[in-house]
Order: sequence, then C-alpha cells, then structure tokens
Amino acid sequence: IEDFAVGSRFHRYLPDASPALKAPDQIRKLVLCTGKVYYDVLAEREKRGVTDVAIGRLEQISPFPHDHLLEEAKKYPNAEIVWCQEEQKNMGAWTYVRPRISTAMKEVRDVKPVYAGRAAAAATASGHAKVSAAEQAALVDEALA
Repeated sequence: IEDFAVGSRFHRYLPDASPALKAPDQIRKLVLCTGKVYYDVLAEREKRGVTDVAIGRLEQISPFPHDHLLEEAKKYPNAEIVWCQEEQKNMGAWTYVRPRISTAMKEVRDVKPVYAGRAAAAATASGHAKVSAAEQAALVDEALA
C-alpha cells in the first residue's frame, strides 16, 4: 500500500533488485517483460534457485524507457537480452519493443533481443486449460533457460 502513499511515484522501468543475484558481470541473461508474466518468471526463478538471470519490468512501453535500458546494458555487459510475454508473438508487445530494445542499448553493444513466449496464432487463446498451462510453463522455462 505504501506504493500508493503520498510521495510515491510511477516508475517506467523497475530493475531487478534481488540481493540473491550474482554480480552484474556474471549475469548471463536479462529477461525483460511487462505485466503478470513477471511474477511467473520471478516465482520460477526463486523455485529453481537461479541467481544468474535478472528480470526487468517495463511498466511503460510508450514512450519507451530508452534511458533505463541503456543503464541495464551497462550494468549487465555479458547478459543475453530476452523479451518474455504471455501473449502470442503476433499479439503482444514484441514487435513494438524489439527494435526499441536494440536502439536503447546500441550505445553499449549490438543487441538482438531473443523472444520467449507463445508462437504466433490467429486466436488469443488455445481454448484448453491444459494446453494454456503447458504453453505458460514453456515460455517461463525458455526465459530462464
């Protein structure tokens, strides 16, 4: 509730603040995401005891937080950059954020973000709970792999 108290403010980007992470130069992957999938990836990271994958949350994608991602590129010089989303590849933010991630980080290094999420599809959902759960588990696994 303190996030809504007087003196608080909106954050366009929330970097990983976990004290359990390895040193920034030992982070092998930076997973960028927005929305609920963050909590799924975080829970699985904690469950597995993964300490070399950082998770950054884009809370606002337009205007894009170029300045924050530039700082992340500097902070994690060896990290592969991954965009993780629950939505199908052709329905989520992937096509919007991919070129912007590259542009934001190009001052530090050439970045080609990797996609972790559901395949492109004509429908927004599979219509089957078991299929949806398997897809969700697969995208979280891909993000942390």
